[in-house]
Amino acid sequence: MRIGILGTGDVGQALGRGFIVLGHEVKMGSRSAGNDKAVGWAKEAGGKASAGTFAEAASHGELVVLATLGSANESALKAAGPQTLRGKVVIDATNPLDFSGGAPQLAVGHTDSGGERVQRLLPGARVVKAFNTVGNAHMFRPRFPGGPPDMFICGNDDDAKKQVAAILSDFGWGTADLGPIESSRYLEPMCMAWVVYGARAGTWNHAFKLLRK
Repeated sequence: MRIGILGTGDVGQALGRGFIVLGHEVKMGSRSAGNDKAVGWAKEAGGKASAGTFAEAASHGELVVLATLGSANESALKAAGPQTLRGKVVIDATNPLDFSGGAPQLAVGHTDSGGERVQRLLPGARVVKAFNTVGNAHMFRPRFPGGPPDMFICGNDDDAKKQVAAILSDFGWGTADLGPIESSRYLEPMCMAWVVYGARAGTWNHAFKLLRK
């Protein structure tokens, strides 16, 4: 499958590497075609990796991952082209974080969420919130003593969520579906729970798991 990654940071690079290990073709998009981070990542990742603009990555991908800073989502998606993403599964791996006070805080919540805003910006796309509740070091094939962790997801399209759940399984994750995209209001605070625990414990080697009986 062809994958488009919107964003050149640690999350986009980690997910891109995972897709390539699984045999997919990945194009990493940024604001400019010659972005040093994207070009360097593609060179290191090998023949199935390439770099381009947001629009080129969106066009390339049968499935697209949004991995920009949450504050950059709107401009990145406008550059990618909402019409280009129409009908495609878009994994929203972002969180609406505000760093203006130093430590990260949620910039939106309770009655709205970053995930809902992404879906409104892409009315024709099938947005699934995923990969936003763990650090990039554990996104692909996580290894924990208690077994594989669970990725909590949400989105309005059941078929899209099934496709993302299959990807998560390939990445080494279980899946917990929280329903429609409005549940991003709960998943994005889960990111903050992950961050606060890591800051207090002094370690970032943790993930969530839903225990079932």
